Amino acid sequence: MEHCILQIVLDTPLDTSFDYRWPLRETGADIGASATPATPQIGQLVLVPFGRQEVMGLIVGISDHTDVPANKLKDALEVRTQLTPLPAVWLDLCRFAADYYQRPLGEVALPALPKNLRAAKVSSLERNLKKVAKDATPQDSSPNPEPALNAEQQLAVDAIASARKFSPHLLYGVTGSGKTEVYLQAAAKVLAQSPDAQVLILVPEINLTPQLENHLRQRFSGIQIATLHSGMAEGERVRHWLSAHLGQARIILGTRLAILASLPQLKMIVIDEEHDPSYKQQEGLRYSARDLAVWRARQLDIPVVLGSATPSLESWLHAKTLRYRKLSLTERAVKDAVLPVVKIINTEHEKPSEGLTQRLVTSIRLRLEKGEQSLLFLNRRGYSPVIACDACGWISNCTRCTAHLVMHKLDRKLRCHHCGLEQRIPRSCPTCGNIDLQPLGRGTQRIEESLAQIFPEARVFRIDADSTRLKGSAEAAFDTVHRGEVDILIGTQMVAKGHDFKNLTLVAALNPDSALFSQDYRASERLFAQLMQVAGRAGRAARKEGGNLSEVLIQTRYPDHPLYHALMAHDYDSFANDLLEEREQASMPPFIYQALLRAEAKELQIALDFLHQAAALAVDPGITVNDPIPMTMTRVANVDRAQLLVESTSRPALQYFVKNWITDLRALKSRVKWSVEIDPVDI
Repeated sequence: MEHCILQIVLDTPLDTSFDYRWPLRETGADIGASATPATPQIGQLVLVPFGRQEVMGLIVGISDHTDVPANKLKDALEVRTQLTPLPAVWLDLCRFAADYYQRPLGEVALPALPKNLRAAKVSSLERNLKKVAKDATPQDSSPNPEPALNAEQQLAVDAIASARKFSPHLLYGVTGSGKTEVYLQAAAKVLAQSPDAQVLILVPEINLTPQLENHLRQRFSGIQIATLHSGMAEGERVRHWLSAHLGQARIILGTRLAILASLPQLKMIVIDEEHDPSYKQQEGLRYSARDLAVWRARQLDIPVVLGSATPSLESWLHAKTLRYRKLSLTERAVKDAVLPVVKIINTEHEKPSEGLTQRLVTSIRLRLEKGEQSLLFLNRRGYSPVIACDACGWISNCTRCTAHLVMHKLDRKLRCHHCGLEQRIPRSCPTCGNIDLQPLGRGTQRIEESLAQIFPEARVFRIDADSTRLKGSAEAAFDTVHRGEVDILIGTQMVAKGHDFKNLTLVAALNPDSALFSQDYRASERLFAQLMQVAGRAGRAARKEGGNLSEVLIQTRYPDHPLYHALMAHDYDSFANDLLEEREQASMPPFIYQALLRAEAKELQIALDFLHQAAALAVDPGITVNDPIPMTMTRVANVDRAQLLVESTSRPALQYFVKNWITDLRALKSRVKWSVEIDPVDI
């Protein structure tokens, strides 16, 4: 046989593999001898012609025959023999993700690899392989001195490290209870069990990686640690990926994309802040890194740890039904550090001035006098959510989205946070000419301005997506806070989780009420988690002698809402159990399984017409088909959007239905751009 057939998947929406010919014997015309190139292997990358381009593919099968006519069969150009093949278990993970989330295998496997690996030229790969080989040195996984654990922490570490097979653990600990230390000491025990063992630690956001990476490098100074997230430069990312793929990196720290990394000796997975919605990818392959992590742990028969102070209702239900083992940490890890006192400020009685009530201002002043830090949490960046004209009613709407243009005073711009449209702040009303335009509502910039006026002597600092645009700026900003160079910190959800501010004793939530009335049934769950997390930034260090208790102040118009009462009692258990009961009665997740069909078109009616056609195709007695409706944010960047939700009480039944449904949808001739999401979290 002179050639074999390579079955190759490409990063295309076509749900198939492509056959290419690879010669097994070449004749040397000049020397009359034959040369035999290395036989390709499954899991290797290969450069192939596709249309008018040359693209990188992945070999998923090798055969001695093909159904493609000989005159249409093309030759593969080059196999990346420099890189060891991707392991079979990694391919199985990609196949599962492709099958479960209803995407072609090529759209899962190829984007999971760093861009430089998929480049047509081999120079970058070879250069980075040399750098990785140069860094390959003998490693010592023995941890540096470890702090003593309390009884609950020790029990958790022992339970995780002693697991010899698949065992999911829900590490349920109050904020500041030392969950990170449990991860580190459990990882140390797992690494000690095998000289080539690897541990994967996932965090929900990029800005949480530097602090945890520093902890890891201080604790495990004798081993290689790789980080993987989308904020890395491509050269840096490919080096870290290669060190993980080649087994040199023993600990891999990353965001959701790291769950699809090649880790040949993976022995434990940790998912920190497992409840966080950031673990769900919202474009392309809409996968849940948390769910894939649990599946991968089961595939490899290894322990997986899901940590949170406010677990997702899915994980909470698994713990209640004993599918997960719950490990509780009920006390703060630092001696004499206590949970902050949560107090409610009724803004109907205590009217805010410039967004701040007098009680909050007094509390901030008290902390300033004691040399302590305060944090004001407002999940709304910019100066003002909208500007308006009192004379004619004009407001700053985005011309391309169903949204307002947000006022950014420092940049002198109106900016849409959805499509990126920018305009200069008008000097007068575009409709009637009135020059007295008013900012309505408050964003972080406006609160920063107000605090600077009230406390001119204080060092006021803002951390949000606007102030941390540049690479490394977020890490530098948090370092500034940790060094004590900030008295009052204003921030969005970026500051709400994972950060250990030693001198922070006051937290205030300024405008949390809007989530109480959201159309999203998950809004209350997310709000509770957000407020519990940001409250947990206070009082993490030992209480100073004679010092006041740390406190959390929540400014609200609805002081009697059950959510706020649960927060005051630090009672997530009751809150979660009540929510689960409501969800079960209403037949909502996690008691039902969902898939969401989204449609996008230049006109809303075109999208809705397509969804009505799709609904007519959805004939299955085990499936509930809801009516097509416009999305809450109907128009984004001049594209109208609508959605159709289908549900079932059986996950396998829903999967079977969706697979056939997608085939029928592809047969529809339509100008609509559509996608199907399994287990949607943003409806």
